[in-house]
Amino acid sequence: MPDLVHSTLDDGVLTIRIDRPDVHNAFDETVIAELTAAFRAAGSGGSARCVVLASTGRSFSAGADVHWMKRMVAYSYEENIADAMAMAEMLRSIRECPRPVIARVHGAALGGGVGLVAACDVAVAVESALFGLTEVRLGILPAVISPYVSERIGVGAMRRYALTAERFSAAEAHRLGLVSEVVPDVPALDAAVARFAGCFAANGPEAMAECKRVLRDIHPVDWDAATEATVHHIASRRVSAEGQEGLHAFLEKREPRWVHDRPR
Repeated sequence: MPDLVHSTLDDGVLTIRIDRPDVHNAFDETVIAELTAAFRAAGSGGSARCVVLASTGRSFSAGADVHWMKRMVAYSYEENIADAMAMAEMLRSIRECPRPVIARVHGAALGGGVGLVAACDVAVAVESALFGLTEVRLGILPAVISPYVSERIGVGAMRRYALTAERFSAAEAHRLGLVSEVVPDVPALDAAVARFAGCFAANGPEAMAECKRVLRDIHPVDWDAATEATVHHIASRRVSAEGQEGLHAFLEKREPRWVHDRPR
């Protein structure tokens, strides 16, 4: 099986790229494992001064891969715990990478794709990019990504977008703090990423790593406890009757039963 995540180093900038354009860079257990390994390697030494998280094709990441979801529907509670824990470790490997991490966002960033953006230190998006926490439409919830997204946009905005599942623009993502900067097109996107990389190249690498640790210390979140809680929440939801109905409805391309069970 070909690698789904590729890393290239150019003049101190390590680009970690999801390469699944045919499925809008949706992730499955293989992508999760490869991203985790790539970010752990990025933080373990070498000449990289910063990391860019990017993707090929038309979208940044559409979230969960459909074929992965098909397998997930049949998972036991224990298998769902292990699956969610792997995703949590991937997000932590991004957030806790000692190198500054820039998200290069174009196209759609949905569900777990929003979590990827939120785990980065800086995010630049083209103005046509689209975001959404769409999980409740499937009878599940944005559990594992919630600590990362809430940290970026605040609990109030998280309540709105996690509960409505409405999609929002790059301008709104910028207003909320999910995105650091919005640019008009892809050439401007690459220019902005290069400008941020230039800023990081001028700084002391050890100082930046320590700065990231200090920022975690002064705004403490018990990430072990958050991970434990969120993986249990999503595992419970996936195996619940409503979660199973929502996932099956999505995979079968039909409306879930609750759409037709509204009070008259």
